[in-house]
Amino acid sequence: MALIEINKIAEKAGIAPEFVEPYGKLKAKIDVAPLMETLKDKENGKLVLVTAITPTKAGEGKTTTSIALAEGFGRIGVKAMLALREPSLGPVFGIKGGATGGGLASIGPSEDINLHFTGDMHALTSSINLISAIIDNSIYQGNPLNIDPNRIVWKRAMDMNDRALRSITVGQDDPKGEPRHDEFVITVASEMMAILCLAKDENDFVNRVRRIIVAYTKDGKPVTVNELNISHAIMKLMREALKPNLVQTLENNPVLVHGGPFANIAHGCNSIIATKLALKLAPITITEAGFAADLGAEKFLDIKCRAAGIKPNLVVMVATIRALKMHGGLAFEDLAKEDVEALEKGLPNLEVHLENIKKYGLPVVVAINHFGSDSEKEVACLRKWCEEKGYKVAFLDGFIKGGEGSIELAELVKKTLDEEQSNYHPIYDLKLPVKEKIETICKNIYGAKDVVYTEKAEEQIKLYTEMGYGDSFICMAKTPQSLSDDPKVLGAPKGFTITIREVNLSAGAGFIVPLTGKIMTMPGLPKVPAAVKMEDMPW
Repeated sequence: MALIEINKIAEKAGIAPEFVEPYGKLKAKIDVAPLMETLKDKENGKLVLVTAITPTKAGEGKTTTSIALAEGFGRIGVKAMLALREPSLGPVFGIKGGATGGGLASIGPSEDINLHFTGDMHALTSSINLISAIIDNSIYQGNPLNIDPNRIVWKRAMDMNDRALRSITVGQDDPKGEPRHDEFVITVASEMMAILCLAKDENDFVNRVRRIIVAYTKDGKPVTVNELNISHAIMKLMREALKPNLVQTLENNPVLVHGGPFANIAHGCNSIIATKLALKLAPITITEAGFAADLGAEKFLDIKCRAAGIKPNLVVMVATIRALKMHGGLAFEDLAKEDVEALEKGLPNLEVHLENIKKYGLPVVVAINHFGSDSEKEVACLRKWCEEKGYKVAFLDGFIKGGEGSIELAELVKKTLDEEQSNYHPIYDLKLPVKEKIETICKNIYGAKDVVYTEKAEEQIKLYTEMGYGDSFICMAKTPQSLSDDPKVLGAPKGFTITIREVNLSAGAGFIVPLTGKIMTMPGLPKVPAAVKMEDMPW
């Protein structure tokens, strides 16, 4: 099925032409504020979160499943809206090579979405670096804010994986400047991206930006963006980026794509603005959260839902037999071979994530992305396990069959939404002490036995609490490759210790970020980047 003009997609979504700002024929910005005003009395639809087991090299297909589910709903005559994140150029040119789904479960125009799209990432990167430029200029021009150059916490950004920028020196040959150590973060790991995705509207966005702490003075007082007097300049850069983007699936179903923070560093969810619009436009909204349920889903349920004042109705847990066999100890090279024993050994990883979702009071169904290498015995084993454990399961072939291959999952999700009520509740109270909130996540979600803190982390928690930020959300920075803080540990580990080595404060976003393990805010490229693999593709 060919892509159709974006105005027809807007009409299908229920968006009047006066709220549509086309960017060419196949994508558009939505003028959300006046549109939401016309929809304010309309009841919200139901919200479905798509998450997954701990990721492996075998792939799980969370975005593909989200898109396939929307196509499946279209095939059974149920109107649904997709609300997804925007791709980052880091993964696009790094390992993943794209983030618009796969096969017949894709959104388009895929190359536009993966690359420049409507300029949101460029606006974010420019805003982030404007703040850095103003900070250094203020120091250069006599330092009226008494900023301590060694306590500047705001980092420059670019939307690309570049490990060489993890540690740099700025101001080196400037006779009036003060050379200092600095570093870049990838745009999607910046607090500015988190703020874009947590802001309810323009006013909330600018107020959050003003609260960002960028540095500390020589006598230890925080310096905010508000004191730099550039919030209006940032708004001029970001005004268009605050509007959600409308595109379509390959079967011409509407999709809102907006915002894209990493889930191993930030909170990993698309924007509140886009999600709340989708909830007004359709009886069912499908969204996703980055990486596995221990990261993206936890942050969606503990941070985003509370910040937005929304309540999810159901969770879809994505897995593949291939990935489960890897969690059971089977080598990547052997995944095509039938191995029921490895599958059984890997199932505890799926179970941990499913049981964690129940802790939030939510119904959950299992979605198994079907591969040609899945044997009948393996499929039967997984179905039997789900049946014995009381989990609802559907297999889907959205990748090769689109909506036709996703009908079973769509019907199961619809039936579960009709029959089971959500009793959603977060797993920690914001009023709890910071360390107690951290330990609740580490022990109740990851399965850790103990949590230990470096001296630096202890001092930072004490400082942020004294500054009045003890009631903040907790946004854990942890490897996505394991439930523990060691990326090499697969399956469902028990009895391990999580080490909090450092704690950052994102005052504008409203969360404290404990860093575990060797988590990086600027990823590096693999030995053969996806950008190199594109050499044989037409340009």
